Amino acid sequence: MIDIIYSIIAGIVQGLTEFLPVSSSGHLVVLHDFLKFDFIDNLAFDVVLHLGTLFALVIFFWSDILKYLRAFFQSLAKWNLRNDVNQRLAWYILIATFPAAIAGYFFENGIELFFRQTSLVAAMLIVVGVLLYLADRFSARIKTIDQLSFSSSLLIGIAQAIALIPGVSRSGITIIAGLTQKLNRESAARFSFLLSIPIVFGAGAKKVFDLFTSQSISSSDVVVLILGFLSSVIVGYFCIKYFLRFLQSHSLSVFVYYRIVLGLLIFTLLFLDK
Repeated sequence: MIDIIYSIIAGIVQGLTEFLPVSSSGHLVVLHDFLKFDFIDNLAFDVVLHLGTLFALVIFFWSDILKYLRAFFQSLAKWNLRNDVNQRLAWYILIATFPAAIAGYFFENGIELFFRQTSLVAAMLIVVGVLLYLADRFSARIKTIDQLSFSSSLLIGIAQAIALIPGVSRSGITIIAGLTQKLNRESAARFSFLLSIPIVFGAGAKKVFDLFTSQSISSSDVVVLILGFLSSVIVGYFCIKYFLRFLQSHSLSVFVYYRIVLGLLIFTLLFLDK
């Protein structure tokens, strides 16, 4: 019963924090560390939760996904990136995926081994929180996603690679990069979410396959994983919906304050726990 409750809580945390610029992986590392929860494999469990939020993305952006897939295949028959914004964005998303894919392929094991530390998560929460404040405060925010350039999309893709470090936040660092390229808040978040779909799918598919084909998975483990998955899907979907609506008329300052306060709180708890 404790396993089920923890799984649902972790799914809710994942669904809320994957799309808000506060770092889902960082929150899950902290959750595992402070609750001392001994699951099948914390990293594998985190991947299942990330796939839950991937499903939330696919459901929410289904029409956009079909639109850009259609445009991509049309571009193979009739190249028209100059005049067709959908073709252009389809290729931008594809190319911007490569930096994180390459970084994940070569550095994933090292990151999992050395960077999943609570103290590092706290530091990244604070550092990226400051960067988020600066980007939100001083960027021009005059462009929509349709005005995104190739160089800007590639820069956002490079920023996504940095999000492999827990505590950075995939949405946080890519929104920061989008804001520095003069995208408005909603467009920066929208491109960030669309960009995360292929990389999260690619990174998670193999691990999930390995997890469910391993000898260590029992029927009770499967139930726990499914409940965590479903809770992250449901919460993630509504988080996307209302976060994009929030950004139409609000700044990101509340997330800046949250990141800094949480980082300082984690440092305090670590110090008291010595």
